Amino acid sequence: MTDMDGFIAGLPKAELHMHLEGSLEPELMVALARRNGVEIPYASAEQARRAYAFTQLQDFLDLYYRGMSVLKTEQDFRDLTSAYLERVARDNAIHVELFFDPQGHTERGVPLDVVMRGITGALDEGQRKLGISHRLILCILRHLSEKEGLEALEAALPWRHRIVGVGLDSSEKGHPPAKFERLFRRAGELGFLRVAHAGEEGPPAYVREALDRLRIDRLDHGNRSLEDPALVERLRHLQMTLTVCPLSNLKLKVVERLEDHPLRRMLQAGLRATVNSDDPAYFGGYLGDNYRAIQKALSLTRDELATLARNSFLGSFMTEAEKKAAIDRLDRYLALNQPA
Repeated sequence: MTDMDGFIAGLPKAELHMHLEGSLEPELMVALARRNGVEIPYASAEQARRAYAFTQLQDFLDLYYRGMSVLKTEQDFRDLTSAYLERVARDNAIHVELFFDPQGHTERGVPLDVVMRGITGALDEGQRKLGISHRLILCILRHLSEKEGLEALEAALPWRHRIVGVGLDSSEKGHPPAKFERLFRRAGELGFLRVAHAGEEGPPAYVREALDRLRIDRLDHGNRSLEDPALVERLRHLQMTLTVCPLSNLKLKVVERLEDHPLRRMLQAGLRATVNSDDPAYFGGYLGDNYRAIQKALSLTRDELATLARNSFLGSFMTEAEKKAAIDRLDRYLALNQPA
């Protein structure tokens, strides 16, 4: 381990962009398939891992939804969530904000209550045992209709006390944010915070739509915003948090090489960029892996890494008191770990 790797490992940080179903490791997928009698096209975890080869978002999504089919019971969702929390605790994540896809489960006949009891049970246990605080964000699948999304939102209202926000994920191409304007207006009326994937595969215009039509509180990805200087200035002025996912961007060919990644340019432009793992089981790395990979690729300094960690707390949906406590913890770590 290099000195910089050690610095990253100890850095208190939050993760703001992680799809729970995207943390389904091949070993757990195969184990759950056997436990639940679900047929999958992989005889072993090794075979499943070899299948994790794709060159575009849609290829990944096809595999993602196939893997999701093994999640059936409350215990399955609890095991999935617990495995992620135990892993991210090793990266010194002290707060996580998780996406989940209810439509991906209810359309398979899995009741939402089963999903929610499993996830929230593990989150509560993770807070008690690991000290990781959390928020939960319900994501709407954009390749489905807005009507179906509104139905999913209304169905989740009995769990309103456990869900802080509503997001928009899945296939970006051909499904602009404006398609879900009524849904996001309804989410706002209900008091949910609003986030959306935009500017990963879609153009800068999708980011503008997310800002103007969906009235988002946080932007997921946002890489292509840099193609529009006026949009960059607007995001800077708003101090809009961007939840950037370096290894995901590499795996999905959003960038050809991590050395070409725009993260440093985002920081230099004054954008509130953060580092996240997206779908770590599929994209080859959890939160710490993303920090280490992008640090090496861009030769990020300790100050830049500290800014990314600070941004993860500033951009979180924690209370102001919780943010202050987390940033104070970060500042204490930085004071004790000055370079020689």
